[in-house]
Amino acid sequence: MTKKLLEGSQGIAEAVALCRPQVIAAYPITPQTHIPQELADMVANGKLKAEWVNVESEHSAASVVLGASATGVRVFTASSSQGILLMSEVLFNIAGMRLPVVMVCVNRSVSAPLNIWNDQQDSISQRDTGVIQLYAEDNQEAADLVYQAYRIAEDHRVLLPVMVCLDGYVLSHAWETVDIPSQAQVDSFLPPFKPLYKLDPENPLSFMIQHTMEQSIGIIQNVAHDFEKTFGRPATAIIEEYQTHDATTILVGMGSMVSLFKEEVDQLRSQGQKVGVLKLVCYRPFPKEQLYQSLKGAKHIVVIEKATSLGFGGPVASELRSVFYGRPHQPAISGFIAGLGGRDITAETVKTALNKAHQHPVDTEYLDLRTDLELEGVSNPARQHKK
Repeated sequence: MTKKLLEGSQGIAEAVALCRPQVIAAYPITPQTHIPQELADMVANGKLKAEWVNVESEHSAASVVLGASATGVRVFTASSSQGILLMSEVLFNIAGMRLPVVMVCVNRSVSAPLNIWNDQQDSISQRDTGVIQLYAEDNQEAADLVYQAYRIAEDHRVLLPVMVCLDGYVLSHAWETVDIPSQAQVDSFLPPFKPLYKLDPENPLSFMIQHTMEQSIGIIQNVAHDFEKTFGRPATAIIEEYQTHDATTILVGMGSMVSLFKEEVDQLRSQGQKVGVLKLVCYRPFPKEQLYQSLKGAKHIVVIEKATSLGFGGPVASELRSVFYGRPHQPAISGFIAGLGGRDITAETVKTALNKAHQHPVDTEYLDLRTDLELEGVSNPARQHKK
């Protein structure tokens, strides 16, 4: 194990290289470009034995790794924002063909009309593709989830694509000390890929995904346990509880903002308030039973998320409510959406959400969506003509 000061993207690239992918294809889009750039340099310099494929779009990148995985080799790709959307058609195909493709989504707002900053709208929009989704809080966890992603994807009981998600810029461009394991350690944790199925027109197959997604929860947990044994540090692949043992109010979130939640909870605890944090790492498959067992003792659950289902509300909050439907314990679940388009999520954001939730449960509230026209009292800016 070697400690290195690395940019988040570099840490991801080093983790991917240690997993020995044989085919890599990606197309540049901010902020994920540094990952394939680092991998391309490794291939060009002879440090990584892999086939690097230059493509003309993210759709092509996903198609290349689909085809390569179908022949039985280990693959990798990455993208962000519109790139993820352009891959969407192929992601359905990859999952439908039960191909263990590992990819990284460096989360970035989807342009409308143009925004390059961080939220999680891009990956959340792909929640129904059949791709397992894991969200990292920091760069160490992002790198560690890459090793686990390959083990999960290539398990013959799973054989589904896995997407490791990390917040763009907040993590991808941040420099942190990351523990990088030796090649021998990774090899002992991640054996060579032995495909169960290969592309064979003489032997057509049909696959079921839903049952496998549901059953993969236990496999994801087992992989995390094996990771701890191999590398000697904790691994979180489903959920992580922080100060929840006696909490009457629990904050729920995904990604880098959870670090802020923990700091705020520490301060509130020092003031005698029983508040905790639940970090959701595995969003797909949605860990319904684990969430219920962890949250059933709370009076208030406050979900803050960086994505929205337009016309409805927060995806995580709405799905969390379904977890408690018909169950004996019914906490008040409030949903808040913040950080869209890269707006800052601050301690004040967290305090505002907690205060509003305690005053009255909130179905869906956008904490920071305020346009200049709205602030001036205009109810529908879309109908205003330019002056």
